[in-house]
Amino acid sequence: MIRTFSREVRLASRPVGMPTQANFELVRVEVPPLENHQVLVRNTFMSVDPYMRGRMNEGPSYVPAFAVGEGLSGAAVGEIVESRDSEFKQGDAVTSNFGWRDYFVASPEQLQPISHEVEPPSTYLGALGMTGMTAWVGLNLVELKKGETLYISGAAGAVGTVAGQLAHLRGCRVIGSTGSPKKVRFLRDQCGFDVAFDYNEGPISEQLKVEAPDGIDVYFDNVGGAALEGALNALRIHGRVASCGSISGYNDAVPSPGPKNLFEIIRKRLTIKGFIVGDWLDSRGAFQREVGAYVQEGLLKNKETVVEGIDHAVDAFLGLFRGENFGKMVVKLP
Repeated sequence: MIRTFSREVRLASRPVGMPTQANFELVRVEVPPLENHQVLVRNTFMSVDPYMRGRMNEGPSYVPAFAVGEGLSGAAVGEIVESRDSEFKQGDAVTSNFGWRDYFVASPEQLQPISHEVEPPSTYLGALGMTGMTAWVGLNLVELKKGETLYISGAAGAVGTVAGQLAHLRGCRVIGSTGSPKKVRFLRDQCGFDVAFDYNEGPISEQLKVEAPDGIDVYFDNVGGAALEGALNALRIHGRVASCGSISGYNDAVPSPGPKNLFEIIRKRLTIKGFIVGDWLDSRGAFQREVGAYVQEGLLKNKETVVEGIDHAVDAFLGLFRGENFGKMVVKLP
């Protein structure tokens, strides 16, 4: 019997503030032999995402915490190497939640088959994955309409780039904020944003006054903090907010105070809808039909930053908080 070994990234200790390399370890483990109705999968791409930072803390969150000393997990694309189940055969492409490792054994119900026709396969981690679906769900929740003005914070990230492109396809004026002049050009030139600005160049409220003097209808919040405060000032009467993430505070050892202008919610009769994409998995088919068609027709691009090798997976994850990604950050595994 041929023995299979895999490398996996484990949480060595719980971070305090910004994580460091010392909070992780890369170990070599033996993969257990297959039993009936199991398959062996080799990962080809894995996802790193900001929400994973919350799972590194002890205590309750909207997803279970990672255990210290155990392998991390997250979305991944892989290929069936060996199968002892009739549902999958060698060479089939799948997605799973068994990222952060080279190989793993799974049951068919833990895998989702994907098409070899979509290139690159990492599209199933980005535009056609949970980040793309997050953008789609958020825009649907706030009932974005043709002709409206949408502002997206963290716009050059995985969710923001898809949300902006979808809004553009729906006939909306799209404004995005990001953290560098290079990313501003990326949003305008490659993602179809009507307006993009660098939040480091001045208060967000003031920049929104310039770019949207008549206000905005909808805010897609990936950042929280100052971005949320600026959006509350800019929203029109009966404006809506899709509250997706708050990356500006994920590494705070002590929670930051909230926006000073929350009274705007009352004064303007705003609607704020927080959501978690995992609550909408029964809509995955509708998402894949709509957004999959856009991708196949070339109307929506899968923007991504690719890091090579599982030994650089932690660097890729930490790079999310340093603003190093354009679109979805993925790790390619050999």
